[in-house]
Amino acid sequence: MFAEIITIGDEILIGQIIDSNSAFMGKELNKIGVDVHQITSIRDDRQHILDALDEASKRADIVLLTGGLGPTKDDITKHTICEYFDDTLVQNDQVLAHIEKLFAKYISTPISEVNKQQALVPKTSTVLMNLFGTAPGMWLEKENKVFISMPGVPYEMKGLMKNEVLPRLQKRFDRPYIIHKTILTYGLGESSIAEKIEDWENDLPSFIKLAYLPNLGNVRLRLSARGNDKNLLEDTIESKVLALHDIIGDIIVGYEEDETIEVRIGKLLVKQNKTLSLAESCTGGKIAQLFTSRGGASAYFQGAVVTYATQSKVDILGVDEEIIKKFTVTSAEVAEAMALCVKEKFKSDYAIATTGNAGPEKGDGDVEVGTVFIAIASPNGVFSEKFVFSNLRDRTIGKAVNKSFELLLRELRLNKDLIAND
Repeated sequence: MFAEIITIGDEILIGQIIDSNSAFMGKELNKIGVDVHQITSIRDDRQHILDALDEASKRADIVLLTGGLGPTKDDITKHTICEYFDDTLVQNDQVLAHIEKLFAKYISTPISEVNKQQALVPKTSTVLMNLFGTAPGMWLEKENKVFISMPGVPYEMKGLMKNEVLPRLQKRFDRPYIIHKTILTYGLGESSIAEKIEDWENDLPSFIKLAYLPNLGNVRLRLSARGNDKNLLEDTIESKVLALHDIIGDIIVGYEEDETIEVRIGKLLVKQNKTLSLAESCTGGKIAQLFTSRGGASAYFQGAVVTYATQSKVDILGVDEEIIKKFTVTSAEVAEAMALCVKEKFKSDYAIATTGNAGPEKGDGDVEVGTVFIAIASPNGVFSEKFVFSNLRDRTIGKAVNKSFELLLRELRLNKDLIAND
């Protein structure tokens, strides 16, 4: 069961917007056993749309289009679909009533004829009601292939996928089960993990595939199982994951489907009745942002200070100026002082501090670009580690954030083991 996604819009091709629609659709289709065979982005151009539809129909059972359904002249998808299916546009009274209701309730300007024309749909199509906008989705069939057209506005497309498209596809087609389990690891690179789990990987059954997904200091291991017996797939994956824990359990921090590493850290802090604060320099508040983007962070997160400039480490955190003069602002000593100072300032049990040179220039320090010191202050004291990540700024910052999580999680696990042994 193959699907193909076609995104329509010049704004995608020139990089003005990112195509997040395809990622969402691919993930949701996969959940119901539909493989995305190809994703294509094309211009708002009649011939391009016709060619894309023709080529997709040769490869896929289901063709999904997003974009080109707006009320303006540059949106030509509906007219081109009519040409492809040798169809004509007709007014759908239910859609027109919905458009009029939206204008009456939310829009101060009078409804225009251009807006009303969005109620025109191909005569042979099944209308998919768009509860969040004026452009309806459309379902058409040709030679036992399904074609689905949806607006490109992400929240409108997502509503149509969840409320209309996915339920209809599940009724229309018999599909295999596709089950994924993604294991999150921190602390080892892709090649080192592959070496450790080589025998385990070779022992995987043919219906389970393993993919390595490395990213800035962490590696995700995705197990994908495909078949008609759901219980067999789930049981086999679970047994393989348990066996994997016996090999690399020390670097496994969780599962992508369940929780991220920052959520795992938060749960451990709450369980241990401990709190956390942050002093960020080169990471610029990104660690704090990830913690506070999740609900419930107030149960353990005390606060953060971004002391980016050297003097702010002295004036705000209270780092001894002599330490900075003696060791430089990018040093283990300053990182540890930052961690201890912010821990005291917020009266927290744990603290993370980062100081480094993400580049592209050396700034106030004299260390190599990409050098970062990360310090962890805990009830057991304070320690720091030095890293040289990259000469690329974004990569260095991303790796520093992930390594900070890894070091804190390791310390929390150590404390958990100490408590258990008391």
